[in-house]
Amino acid sequence: MAEVSYRRSNVLAVVDQLFVQGTLDGLLAAGEVSSLVDTTFVVVDLETTGGAPDGGGITEIGAVRVRGGEELGILATLVNPGQPIPPFITVLTGITEAMVVPAPPIEEVLPPFLEFLKGAVLVAHNAPYDVGFLKAACAKFGYTWPNPRVLDTAALARRVLIRDEVPNRKLGTLAAHFRTPRQPTHRALDDALATVDVLHAMIGRLGSHNVTTIDDAIEFAKAVTPTQRRKRHLAEGLPHVPGVYIFRAADGRPLYVGTSVDIATRVRSYFTAAEKRARISEMLNAAEKVDAVECAHGLEAEIRELRLIAAHAPPYNRRSKFPERVVWLKLTDEAYPRLSVVRALAEGDTAYLGPFKSRRAAELAAAAVHDAIPLRQCTLRLSTKTTTPACALAELGKCAAPCEHKISQEAYEETAAAPFRAATTGDPGVVVDALMGRISVLSDAHRYEDAATVRGRLAAVLRAAVRMQRLFGLTTIAELVAARRAGDGGWELAIVRQGRLAAAGNSPPRVHPRATINVLRATAETVLPGHGPVPSATAEETERILSWLERPDTRLVEASTGWASPVRGAARYRELLRKAEAQG
Repeated sequence: MAEVSYRRSNVLAVVDQLFVQGTLDGLLAAGEVSSLVDTTFVVVDLETTGGAPDGGGITEIGAVRVRGGEELGILATLVNPGQPIPPFITVLTGITEAMVVPAPPIEEVLPPFLEFLKGAVLVAHNAPYDVGFLKAACAKFGYTWPNPRVLDTAALARRVLIRDEVPNRKLGTLAAHFRTPRQPTHRALDDALATVDVLHAMIGRLGSHNVTTIDDAIEFAKAVTPTQRRKRHLAEGLPHVPGVYIFRAADGRPLYVGTSVDIATRVRSYFTAAEKRARISEMLNAAEKVDAVECAHGLEAEIRELRLIAAHAPPYNRRSKFPERVVWLKLTDEAYPRLSVVRALAEGDTAYLGPFKSRRAAELAAAAVHDAIPLRQCTLRLSTKTTTPACALAELGKCAAPCEHKISQEAYEETAAAPFRAATTGDPGVVVDALMGRISVLSDAHRYEDAATVRGRLAAVLRAAVRMQRLFGLTTIAELVAARRAGDGGWELAIVRQGRLAAAGNSPPRVHPRATINVLRATAETVLPGHGPVPSATAEETERILSWLERPDTRLVEASTGWASPVRGAARYRELLRKAEAQG
């Protein structure tokens, strides 16, 4: 065992000696083993001037490198903090200013300490305090903090020992409880050695908690619930690949569906202290199994997740639970058309806006259209032969009174119906200009609340128009093949038909992707054209595909027809929409 006295030269010598003996190289390799017996620990304790971690203030460092119960090296030195030591700190630790004046400053101690720490798990009692000072010093003097795994013996004691055993989790209390041969003295090396003994004593009790690896020990020290600890075996044996995971109840019912680029890692995170959601805790209590659906890449995983949620409506999924529940705002097919909120589109519907997630959103867009163009708002079916008494809107001059035949069918089509048709599939300028003019008039009259109401309606109709025209651009293409470079040098491939993902796959590196594309095309799902902007998939699925296609690194390989948007379409108002939504 290499030991160092409180002199600068010996601080460097301990690391040199470890290298000469070849010990450190062996430890680095052993650091990859996760069992507690084979894990290399560096147990650290600091003495400080008592201030906040600002890069200075450290008066002493003590560190012990251990593995398998054997001490492999010790690094200990006084440190010149570059600031006065408060009298109460001197009383507590016995470290005086005269002792630290000849000691090296922290910027000279950090390099050998970081070498000593390399490849090991850092252990400290109340670790956030010591780690905070070390990280601040590294940041101040330009050293890269290696971000080691950290095990806090104080936190571990809170999980291992019950209140009846010890009154608190102070280092001195724990050392006395375990009757360790070395007791803390408020000096760095003595406290580090005492922490080593306490660590070994607690490791001896972890076996009864089924904690045998360093990863388990670090998670065990955190605030993991009994349910998470009891059920974490559900994460075992899952693949490290992109895909979908399904938590199932004892009867096989899907409880929760999620997606990840690494199924095993994501599922394991549900059993760590980072997972604090109450509904997930409830779900884990009911879960008895986790199934994995491997996917070619992230896009396929996202789409499969959406489809599984839509098919099974898992009780613990909140988003995208009922993607089929949408409504549309359509122009009715009659002599004097009006707007109607419907749940589905028919083959004969030619002018419509949507889909909307709620009836309220559709009605808000309808209010915007009525503010901008003189579409009638009554719900009667009007006759071209007989008249119907007019309502109050006609008397107020807000309706052309087609019910009383005060406007011809041709004039009504030109002034009311045609602008709506244009706004849905082409240029919504007539609607936008009318609403912007109304906002300006209301603002000039200091009717700011009314202006805000109209602004909200403008955002609703623009949002729907931008979304629908964007969807139309993709769903009208019978087949589109796209590729995106994968991390291993190959290609992520997708075949999209009518806005629906029909096939997905991977082309291996250094192999032309054409062969894989041909196989995917031959085995892809047959997708028939339908009616509306999302005839073959949900709007959410098509939008996920659009987001993937619009990434800068995605390449379009083939398309049966051109992918385009209207030249003067709703997309040119994106900035206006952004401002309206921000102000709302």
